[in-house]
Amino acid sequence: MKLYIGSDHAGFSLKEELRAYLSKKYEIIDCGTYGPESVDYPDYAKAVCENLLKESDAMGILVCYTGIGMSMTANKFKGIRAGLVGKVEDAILTREHNNANVLCLSAKNTPAEEAKEIVDAFLSSTFLGGRHERRVNKITAVENEN
Repeated sequence: MKLYIGSDHAGFSLKEELRAYLSKKYEIIDCGTYGPESVDYPDYAKAVCENLLKESDAMGILVCYTGIGMSMTANKFKGIRAGLVGKVEDAILTREHNNANVLCLSAKNTPAEEAKEIVDAFLSSTFLGGRHERRVNKITAVENEN
């Protein structure tokens, strides 16, 4: 599986730790930022989402200070279902119930070891379909209306 990963300056350190951890298991494409200098998070959310949408079997990970800005930006892209996650259980549910393809993390609130557990849970979970598919299809319908 190919993973696109990106962060702003506040998420840079956590992104780097996750990138190193995940590169042992996955093909990682780092969409930036590449240092701790101040940058604008929407630029990196855009880079991850645009690349992700070109791939049929890829996922994305975005990190900023709270994870909120990244998730808000990512969800503006048609075909992206980004979830801000702070617990392993929520990582599983956002995949199983919402078919999320982008995981957003808070560098402020998520220690690196916990982030690794969250990422592992997210990437190892699969969409359940069934009643959840009907709901995800309604998200797509809303996207198509706008």
